[in-house]
Amino acid sequence: MPIDTRHPREIRADIRSGKLSGITAGLGQNFAQANLAVLPKDHAYDFLLFCQRNPRPCPLIEVTDVGSPEPVGVAPGADLRTDIPRYRIYKDGVVADEVTDVTPYWRDDLVAFLLGCSFTFEWALLDAGIRLWHVEQGKNVAMWRTNVQCRPAGVFHGPMVVSMRPIASSQLSKAVTASARFPNAHGAPVHIGDPAAIGVKDIAKPDWGDAQAFKPGDVPVFWACGVTPQAVALASRPPFMITHSPGHMFITDVPNSQLAAL
Repeated sequence: MPIDTRHPREIRADIRSGKLSGITAGLGQNFAQANLAVLPKDHAYDFLLFCQRNPRPCPLIEVTDVGSPEPVGVAPGADLRTDIPRYRIYKDGVVADEVTDVTPYWRDDLVAFLLGCSFTFEWALLDAGIRLWHVEQGKNVAMWRTNVQCRPAGVFHGPMVVSMRPIASSQLSKAVTASARFPNAHGAPVHIGDPAAIGVKDIAKPDWGDAQAFKPGDVPVFWACGVTPQAVALASRPPFMITHSPGHMFITDVPNSQLAAL
Protein backbone atom coordinates (compact mmCIF):
# COMPACT_ATOMS: atom_id res chain seq x y z
CA MET A 1 0.00 0.00 0.00
CA PRO A 2 1.45 3.41 -0.94
CA ILE A 3 2.30 5.55 2.08
CA ASP A 4 0.38 8.83 2.28
CA THR A 5 2.75 11.67 3.19
CA ARG A 6 0.21 14.51 3.20
CA HIS A 7 -0.31 16.69 6.26
CA PRO A 8 -3.02 15.37 8.62
CA ARG A 9 -5.20 18.43 7.92
CA GLU A 10 -5.48 17.39 4.27
CA ILE A 11 -6.24 13.79 5.17
CA ARG A 12 -8.88 14.82 7.71
CA ALA A 13 -10.50 17.06 5.08
CA ASP A 14 -10.82 14.05 2.76
CA ILE A 15 -12.28 11.99 5.61
CA ARG A 16 -14.76 14.75 6.48
CA SER A 17 -15.90 15.04 2.85
CA GLY A 18 -16.30 11.29 2.46
CA LYS A 19 -13.48 10.85 -0.04
CA LEU A 20 -11.59 8.63 2.40
CA SER A 21 -13.40 6.01 4.46
CA GLY A 22 -10.97 3.12 4.96
CA ILE A 23 -8.49 2.13 7.63
CA THR A 24 -5.82 4.69 8.48
CA ALA A 25 -2.71 2.47 8.71
CA GLY A 26 -0.01 4.05 6.56
CA LEU A 27 -1.66 7.49 6.47
CA GLY A 28 -0.13 10.72 7.77
CA GLN A 29 3.48 9.58 7.76
CA ASN A 30 5.25 10.49 11.02
CA PHE A 31 2.11 11.96 12.66
CA ALA A 32 0.51 10.33 15.68
CA GLN A 33 -2.81 8.55 15.29
CA ALA A 34 -5.29 8.12 18.12
CA ASN A 35 -8.10 5.90 19.35
CA LEU A 36 -11.36 7.57 20.35
CA ALA A 37 -13.71 7.05 23.28
CA VAL A 38 -16.57 9.47 23.98
CA LEU A 39 -18.71 9.30 27.12
CA PRO A 40 -21.24 11.46 28.97
CA LYS A 41 -19.79 13.73 31.64
CA ASP A 42 -21.36 11.54 34.35
CA HIS A 43 -19.03 8.69 33.34
CA ALA A 44 -16.01 10.75 32.29
CA TYR A 45 -14.23 10.76 35.65
CA ASP A 46 -14.49 6.98 36.00
CA PHE A 47 -13.10 6.55 32.49
CA LEU A 48 -10.30 9.05 33.13
CA LEU A 49 -9.39 7.04 36.22
CA PHE A 50 -9.57 3.81 34.20
CA CYS A 51 -7.06 5.22 31.69
CA GLN A 52 -4.77 6.42 34.48
CA ARG A 53 -4.80 2.93 36.01
CA ASN A 54 -4.30 1.16 32.66
CA PRO A 55 -1.75 3.26 30.74
CA ARG A 56 -0.53 0.44 28.48
CA PRO A 57 -3.82 -0.11 26.62
CA CYS A 58 -5.20 3.41 27.30
CA PRO A 59 -2.40 6.01 27.05
CA LEU A 60 -4.17 9.37 27.24
CA ILE A 61 -3.03 12.08 24.84
CA GLU A 62 -6.05 14.44 24.92
CA VAL A 63 -9.33 15.06 26.76
CA THR A 64 -11.78 17.59 25.34
CA ASP A 65 -13.87 20.14 27.20
CA VAL A 66 -17.42 19.01 27.97
CA GLY A 67 -19.56 19.26 24.83
CA SER A 68 -16.67 20.23 22.56
CA PRO A 69 -15.76 18.00 19.58
CA GLU A 70 -12.53 19.95 18.97
CA PRO A 71 -9.29 18.35 20.24
CA VAL A 72 -7.52 21.70 20.60
CA GLY A 73 -4.36 20.24 22.14
CA VAL A 74 -3.51 17.83 19.33
CA ALA A 75 -5.41 19.10 16.26
CA PRO A 76 -6.82 22.64 16.52
CA GLY A 77 -9.74 23.12 14.13
CA ALA A 78 -10.45 19.41 13.78
CA ASP A 79 -13.88 17.93 14.49
CA LEU A 80 -14.09 14.56 16.23
CA ARG A 81 -17.66 14.14 14.95
CA THR A 82 -16.61 13.96 11.30
CA ASP A 83 -12.83 13.53 11.00
CA ILE A 84 -12.59 9.77 11.67
CA PRO A 85 -13.44 7.41 8.79
CA ARG A 86 -15.81 5.19 10.76
CA TYR A 87 -17.35 5.19 14.24
CA ARG A 88 -19.24 2.78 16.48
CA ILE A 89 -22.14 3.74 18.73
CA TYR A 90 -22.58 1.63 21.87
CA LYS A 91 -25.82 1.61 23.86
CA ASP A 92 -25.92 -0.43 27.06
CA GLY A 93 -22.79 -2.27 25.95
CA VAL A 94 -24.14 -3.26 22.54
CA VAL A 95 -23.03 -1.91 19.15
CA ALA A 96 -26.15 -0.01 18.05
CA ASP A 97 -24.76 1.60 14.90
CA GLU A 98 -21.66 2.08 12.76
CA VAL A 99 -21.48 5.41 10.94
CA THR A 100 -19.12 7.79 9.15
CA ASP A 101 -20.45 10.90 10.94
CA VAL A 102 -21.53 11.04 14.60
CA THR A 103 -22.96 14.56 14.48
CA PRO A 104 -26.54 13.26 14.93
CA TYR A 105 -25.42 11.46 18.10
CA TRP A 106 -23.41 14.32 19.61
CA ARG A 107 -24.64 15.87 22.85
CA ASP A 108 -23.67 18.85 24.99
CA ASP A 109 -22.67 16.62 27.90
CA LEU A 110 -20.10 14.49 26.03
CA VAL A 111 -16.38 14.30 26.78
CA ALA A 112 -13.99 12.88 24.19
CA PHE A 113 -10.82 10.97 25.04
CA LEU A 114 -8.02 10.39 22.55
CA LEU A 115 -5.67 7.51 23.31
CA GLY A 116 -2.28 6.75 21.78
CA CYS A 117 -2.29 4.23 18.93
CA SER A 118 0.10 1.51 17.78
CA PHE A 119 0.01 2.95 14.26
CA THR A 120 2.38 5.54 15.76
CA PHE A 121 5.15 3.10 16.72
CA GLU A 122 4.71 1.23 13.43
CA TRP A 123 6.68 4.02 11.76
CA ALA A 124 9.56 3.22 14.12
CA LEU A 125 9.28 -0.47 13.20
CA LEU A 126 9.36 0.38 9.51
CA ASP A 127 12.34 2.70 10.03
CA ALA A 128 14.12 -0.21 11.76
CA GLY A 129 13.66 -2.32 8.65
CA ILE A 130 10.82 -4.45 10.02
CA ARG A 131 8.23 -5.39 7.40
CA LEU A 132 4.59 -5.05 8.41
CA TRP A 133 2.36 -7.32 6.37
CA HIS A 134 -0.88 -5.48 7.06
CA VAL A 135 0.59 -2.13 5.98
CA GLU A 136 2.03 -3.63 2.79
CA GLN A 137 -1.28 -5.30 1.96
CA GLY A 138 -3.56 -2.41 2.97
CA LYS A 139 -5.17 -4.60 5.64
CA ASN A 140 -6.19 -3.92 9.22
CA VAL A 141 -3.99 -5.14 12.06
CA ALA A 142 -5.28 -8.23 13.91
CA MET A 143 -6.74 -7.69 17.40
CA TRP A 144 -7.96 -10.01 20.16
CA ARG A 145 -9.70 -9.83 23.51
CA THR A 146 -7.37 -11.47 26.06
CA ASN A 147 -7.74 -13.15 29.45
CA VAL A 148 -5.71 -10.31 31.02
CA GLN A 149 -8.05 -8.18 33.10
CA CYS A 150 -7.57 -4.42 33.31
CA ARG A 151 -7.53 -2.73 36.68
CA PRO A 152 -11.13 -1.57 37.25
CA ALA A 153 -12.15 2.03 37.96
CA GLY A 154 -15.64 3.08 38.97
CA VAL A 155 -18.15 1.47 36.61
CA PHE A 156 -15.48 0.40 34.12
CA HIS A 157 -13.91 -3.05 34.03
CA GLY A 158 -13.00 -5.62 31.40
CA PRO A 159 -10.22 -7.39 29.50
CA MET A 160 -7.21 -5.95 27.74
CA VAL A 161 -7.28 -6.05 23.96
CA VAL A 162 -4.03 -6.68 22.07
CA SER A 163 -2.89 -6.15 18.50
CA MET A 164 -0.56 -8.68 16.90
CA ARG A 165 2.13 -8.43 14.24
CA PRO A 166 4.16 -11.37 12.89
CA ILE A 167 7.83 -10.46 13.44
CA ALA A 168 10.85 -12.41 12.19
CA SER A 169 12.63 -14.04 15.14
CA SER A 170 15.87 -12.31 14.12
CA GLN A 171 14.16 -8.90 14.50
CA LEU A 172 12.39 -9.38 17.83
CA SER A 173 14.87 -7.29 19.82
CA LYS A 174 14.58 -4.48 17.25
CA ALA A 175 10.78 -4.57 17.48
CA VAL A 176 10.82 -4.42 21.27
CA THR A 177 13.36 -1.58 21.40
CA ALA A 178 11.69 0.49 18.67
CA SER A 179 8.20 0.30 20.18
CA ALA A 180 9.40 0.76 23.77
CA ARG A 181 10.39 4.32 22.84
CA PHE A 182 6.67 5.17 22.56
CA PRO A 183 5.00 4.65 25.95
CA ASN A 184 2.24 7.05 24.89
CA ALA A 185 1.46 4.72 21.97
CA HIS A 186 1.29 1.45 23.97
CA GLY A 187 5.07 1.01 24.27
CA ALA A 188 6.82 -2.37 24.23
CA PRO A 189 4.96 -5.65 23.60
CA VAL A 190 2.96 -7.14 26.47
CA HIS A 191 3.50 -10.70 25.20
CA ILE A 192 5.67 -12.57 22.70
CA GLY A 193 5.07 -16.12 21.55
CA ASP A 194 2.39 -18.60 22.64
CA PRO A 195 -1.02 -16.95 21.98
CA ALA A 196 -2.83 -19.33 24.33
CA ALA A 197 -0.92 -17.90 27.30
CA ILE A 198 -3.01 -14.70 27.05
CA GLY A 199 -6.24 -16.41 26.03
CA VAL A 200 -5.94 -16.12 22.23
CA LYS A 201 -7.40 -19.42 21.05
CA ASP A 202 -6.91 -19.14 17.27
CA ILE A 203 -4.20 -16.93 15.77
CA ALA A 204 -5.97 -17.18 12.40
CA LYS A 205 -9.26 -15.74 13.70
CA PRO A 206 -8.90 -12.27 15.22
CA ASP A 207 -11.77 -10.68 17.15
CA TRP A 208 -11.24 -7.47 15.16
CA GLY A 209 -9.22 -6.69 12.04
CA ASP A 210 -7.69 -9.05 9.50
CA ALA A 211 -5.83 -12.33 9.93
CA GLN A 212 -2.10 -11.84 9.34
CA ALA A 213 0.18 -13.88 7.08
CA PHE A 214 3.09 -15.67 8.77
CA LYS A 215 6.36 -16.57 7.06
CA PRO A 216 8.72 -19.31 8.29
CA GLY A 217 10.54 -18.01 11.36
CA ASP A 218 7.89 -15.40 12.21
CA VAL A 219 6.83 -15.06 15.85
CA PRO A 220 3.51 -13.55 17.02
CA VAL A 221 4.18 -10.34 18.94
CA PHE A 222 1.35 -8.76 20.94
CA TRP A 223 0.98 -5.12 21.98
CA ALA A 224 -1.65 -3.53 24.23
CA CYS A 225 -4.35 -1.99 22.03
CA GLY A 226 -6.61 1.05 22.13
CA VAL A 227 -9.63 -1.09 21.24
CA THR A 228 -9.58 -2.06 24.92
CA PRO A 229 -12.27 0.58 25.75
CA GLN A 230 -14.60 -1.21 23.32
CA ALA A 231 -14.09 -4.51 25.13
CA VAL A 232 -14.64 -2.61 28.37
CA ALA A 233 -17.88 -1.18 26.94
CA LEU A 234 -19.08 -4.71 26.19
CA ALA A 235 -18.21 -5.79 29.74
CA SER A 236 -19.28 -2.68 31.67
CA ARG A 237 -22.32 -1.81 29.55
CA PRO A 238 -22.37 2.00 29.92
CA PRO A 239 -25.65 3.51 28.67
CA PHE A 240 -23.93 5.44 25.87
CA MET A 241 -20.47 5.50 24.31
CA ILE A 242 -18.96 6.50 20.97
CA THR A 243 -15.71 4.97 19.72
CA HIS A 244 -13.75 4.74 16.50
CA SER A 245 -14.30 1.60 14.46
CA PRO A 246 -11.22 -0.63 14.91
CA GLY A 247 -8.47 0.42 12.50
CA HIS A 248 -10.16 3.73 11.65
CA MET A 249 -8.20 6.26 13.71
CA PHE A 250 -8.05 9.98 14.29
CA ILE A 251 -4.89 11.46 12.75
CA THR A 252 -3.48 14.24 14.93
CA ASP A 253 -1.14 17.13 14.09
CA VAL A 254 1.34 15.83 16.66
CA PRO A 255 4.60 14.43 15.23
CA ASN A 256 5.34 10.88 16.35
CA SER A 257 8.60 12.15 17.82
CA GLN A 258 6.67 14.12 20.47
CA LEU A 259 5.25 10.85 21.85
CA ALA A 260 8.67 9.23 22.07
CA ALA A 261 10.40 8.84 25.43
CA LEU A 262 13.55 10.89 25.78
